[in-house]
Amino acid sequence: MHLPVRLVAIDMDGTLLPTFAQRVGDRTGRALLAAQAAGITVAIATGRRHAYAAPLLDGLGLRPDTPLITSNGAVTRSLAGDPVDHCHLDAKVARGLCALLRPFGALVFTFDRAGRGELVLEDLQLASDRISLWVEANRDAIEVVRPLERALDGPEDPIQGMVTGSLDKMKAAEKALRASDLHRWCECVRTEYPARDLSILDLMPPGVNKGWALERLAKRLAIDRKETMAIGDNWNDVDMLEWAAQGVLMSNAAHELRTMARVRGWKQAPSNDQDGVAVILEQVVQKQTQSATA
Repeated sequence: MHLPVRLVAIDMDGTLLPTFAQRVGDRTGRALLAAQAAGITVAIATGRRHAYAAPLLDGLGLRPDTPLITSNGAVTRSLAGDPVDHCHLDAKVARGLCALLRPFGALVFTFDRAGRGELVLEDLQLASDRISLWVEANRDAIEVVRPLERALDGPEDPIQGMVTGSLDKMKAAEKALRASDLHRWCECVRTEYPARDLSILDLMPPGVNKGWALERLAKRLAIDRKETMAIGDNWNDVDMLEWAAQGVLMSNAAHELRTMARVRGWKQAPSNDQDGVAVILEQVVQKQTQSATA
């Protein structure tokens, strides 16, 4: 028997958002508001940085203090932008990553600053070839620096790094990182989109991921993991699905993840194109409302 849900962390791409959509569906929007009205803290947990995630939630009517776990756990702010928590990647480590991972794909570093220079890369064309929609959506924040190491000479450490390319290239990049001394100071979190032969490795300080950030958020809110639900669809969601006592995997997740869900006891939701998040939240709110009135 699960305890009532007091905190739910929801991934964005492939979970909260329909495929290729840039807005939350109407039914899902209503379900988010109903969960908040029922006293549940709704947190959005995404690999996107805050400025790339928050606009997609505009107009839904969510509370300004809604937590946004962004950059795969490196930064947590409220929807209104108020800081909650953060962790940075050491610039010395980032320089080493440039040399190690440059041969595998497009490398990007994210900094905790507003406007141009929040995202720094050295080969705009290479990034456009792999993630053109991302480049267009973030163009105002992108600064091109050659060589990329020059962007790491200042006093500010990056929040995280990212390297992207084909599935095979990113598997090779992950293998190279794990075999290097840098793995002591940097971990990678993988996201895959097999239909597009696209993979992204987010380069994070050791131990920093969505699960790490969710645990710290729950502690701040004095909420037990048994009262926490996490909903996701990809590899970068695994840590928070494992930490939350009530894990939910979207049915559009990869086969290997769906197999993992059966072993780990995670519930399965309908796909992101079938309002899966709304279905789960409606069930949670209905059950808790019925328990409260029984």
